[in-house]
Amino acid sequence: MPMSAQEIERTILGALPDAKVEIQDLAGDGDHYACTVTSEAFRGLPRVRQHKLVYDAFGERMGTELHAMALKTLVPPDAGQGA
Repeated sequence: MPMSAQEIERTILGALPDAKVEIQDLAGDGDHYACTVTSEAFRGLPRVRQHKLVYDAFGERMGTELHAMALKTLVPPDAGQGA
């Protein structure tokens, strides 16, 4: 059974509680998603490590319950920069 967008968000927030998660169902089939995750936990980490933090949250469900997810990770702007 495919993973819903709500379950994807819950899973990511379970690993990265401060995250802002935006999910788009790319094919309208509940099986192919694009996800943008913004979290302070990514600050100072290379992109590949940022993605690993997100993918690790899914464990064995990645590739089974969650068939495909295009991932974009972002660091929130510094509070002192007025963004």
